[in-house]
Amino acid sequence: MHSPEHAAVGAVVSAVAVAVLAVAGTFSTVALVALWVYGVALSVFVDLDHFLLARIQTGNWSHLRAGLRDLRGAFVEQEGTFRGLGMERRRHLSHHVVGGLLVAGLALVSVPVAAFTAVVLYAHVLCDLLRDNGIA
Repeated sequence: MHSPEHAAVGAVVSAVAVAVLAVAGTFSTVALVALWVYGVALSVFVDLDHFLLARIQTGNWSHLRAGLRDLRGAFVEQEGTFRGLGMERRRHLSHHVVGGLLVAGLALVSVPVAAFTAVVLYAHVLCDLLRDNGIA
């Protein structure tokens, strides 16, 4: 999925998760708004691991340099940015590794924030899988 699509899904998923946390009375209104913003940002920026994967695969940072030269393309037309690298399986694996470490680390600080993060990342990976399989 493209970043704007991930942002839209992240906004909806984060809003639902924030609503659940609001009912539970776990966080203040300001903290809930901050969590929503964090969820939308996480939905998009988790894909930055693609640049590290491209570096590992090619041995150079050319994809990152290209992305920095064309930020719009890096966020809206990722398949062009990473064309020919065949990163499909690796990018899902890296999302799971990054997500698992992030959720585990956050669980040490705040279980509700860790659960919120897990839900947002689950939605991101599910959307990627649905798109990759021609379903969405």
